[in-house]
Amino acid sequence: MNTIDYADFEKVAIKTGTIIAANDFPNAKKPAYQLTIDFGELGIKKSSAQITQHYTKEELIGKQIVAVINFPVKQIANFFSECLVLGAVQSDGSIILLQTEQPVSNGLTIA
Repeated sequence: MNTIDYADFEKVAIKTGTIIAANDFPNAKKPAYQLTIDFGELGIKKSSAQITQHYTKEELIGKQIVAVINFPVKQIANFFSECLVLGAVQSDGSIILLQTEQPVSNGLTIA
């Protein structure tokens, strides 16, 4: 594994957000949802997330997650993903979302 300087880590804006909408993404190559996430004062951003194996759209609403919000926008099929929702990738490739242990304000920095 390559190491990075702390200064490199400081460039990554990892923030807390709450999912306010989750929709099917039929045009994705792999099963995914289109998420709308509230990052508080940082605004609302959209993301594509391949998390359909462990989560329903309904249970995602109101779930507080952790995401990188300063990557460039990425086009996935006909959708523009504005942030990268973080999760732990299991051996079968499925993803478990990273979350805060307790509710916190949207837009807080993860350090």
